[in-house]
Amino acid sequence: MLQQIDKKQKLFIYLFFLLLLTTFNNLSLSNSEYLKLKVNQIKVSGLSNENNFKISEDFNKLLNQKNIFFINKDYFINTLEKNNLVHSFIVKKIYPNSIEVQVKKTELLAVTNRNNKKFYIGSNGKLINFESSNQNLPYVFGKIKIKDFIKFKKIIDKSKFNFEEILELYFFPSGRWDIKNNKGILIKLPETNSLKALNLAYRITINEIFKNDKVIDLRIYNHVISTNE
Repeated sequence: MLQQIDKKQKLFIYLFFLLLLTTFNNLSLSNSEYLKLKVNQIKVSGLSNENNFKISEDFNKLLNQKNIFFINKDYFINTLEKNNLVHSFIVKKIYPNSIEVQVKKTELLAVTNRNNKKFYIGSNGKLINFESSNQNLPYVFGKIKIKDFIKFKKIIDKSKFNFEEILELYFFPSGRWDIKNNKGILIKLPETNSLKALNLAYRITINEIFKNDKVIDLRIYNHVISTNE
């Protein structure tokens, strides 16, 4: 019986020393190689070279300062969400000491005006500084909330209309929309049932009977008023 107790005590002592040595080894590692894994490269891709560089500059404070294990991805989230060109992104830690940030650029949907200044409307629901480009984007008139425009665009995408064929969109305080296509036809939509009205308007625009008409008014329920003025 005493021999069994002695064996248990020896086993306990061995385990204790093993745990102690492991702890010292881990502590030694954390004080040496582990802490040396500082980030020395952050690569940003997905936007233009200029914008990739601007974003990477925001992360320069991390270089040779932070251990790659201790960098919180929330830091990248908070920084990237401030950039209106960013739709989504992926942050990858490439061990031992580099990070890749893969950015998906927001889609430019339209152009609008705020305080006499032009802006792009992004698919991320943000306004983006306007720059001249070769893109033929529709112009949105009226004091819009971006989320309302994006909601209306989704309705257009569900309809028979091709959004790329729309030249202008007009928003009214009542919440109603008008659209003008690239053939110069103005379509006045009702406040409700926009999808149904858009599909009806599309059928009218391709009907030979109405080929000379420039205005299709669907604001009154169950009525179609079309004119060539």
